[in-house]
Amino acid sequence: MKDLTSPPTSTPTLEELNAHRGALNERVGLELIEATPERCSARMPVEGNTQPYGILHGGASVVMAEALGSTGAALHAATLGKIAIGLDINATHHRAARHGNITGTAVALSLGGSIASYEVTIVDDDGHRICTSRITCMIRDLPPGA
Repeated sequence: MKDLTSPPTSTPTLEELNAHRGALNERVGLELIEATPERCSARMPVEGNTQPYGILHGGASVVMAEALGSTGAALHAATLGKIAIGLDINATHHRAARHGNITGTAVALSLGGSIASYEVTIVDDDGHRICTSRITCMIRDLPPGA
């Protein structure tokens, strides 16, 4: 999955997805632990992703949600010979995380020919819900000349 400008010709492995996860996902320490069109999971450390108060930055939760939903949508789009492009994301932050790791899981709500949407739940090491997010991606043909 080195050429990210076109749909993959085969399903990438978890190792390939993690190796090509992108600079931001690498910077925040996000590691995929499951990746299918229907469900994607990852873990990420709280340390290094905090705001000045020492708690997990809300933007870090959104980065995780975006990564999970986009990965699932890209895997779904590839089955159709298409690509996925982010369209909308929202997040509700329920409680603070101060240490350890967070784990996010994106579950497909709808996998269509033009739209893929996911609900993403993010929990701390004790299983307390930190954030709930919803992400929608547009499924489309690769633009000519891309």
